[in-house]
Amino acid sequence: MMSSLFLRRILALDALSCAGMGLLMGLGAASLAPLFGLQEPLVRIAGLLLLPLAAFIGWLASRHAPPRGLVWVVILGNLGWTAESFAVIAQAQPAITAVGAEFVSAQALAVLALAALEYVGLRKLRLA
Repeated sequence: MMSSLFLRRILALDALSCAGMGLLMGLGAASLAPLFGLQEPLVRIAGLLLLPLAAFIGWLASRHAPPRGLVWVVILGNLGWTAESFAVIAQAQPAITAVGAEFVSAQALAVLALAALEYVGLRKLRLA
């Protein structure tokens, strides 16, 4: 089904970004935490949680027609991640560094953009 190609590509991008960020944060937590002004376990656990999520979203991207309900789970999860990211910034004051706030904000906005694109992909499927 060609109409699902856009959605599948966005899901694949989401999966790759989850895997990349998961590896970066999970393996690099000891170096990143002081740079960000965040606790090392927070950085490590957040990163490690992204790895199974990457596998799930990658599996969805590999489906010829990703199940709409599961795509909604990804979209809602991305919205939750975005909200929680900004909550982390607020709760980590004053310890969080400018670099940490920028990093968390940038990844939150990227995740929000992915959620919006996934929603567009679902709409394209519905209109097809």
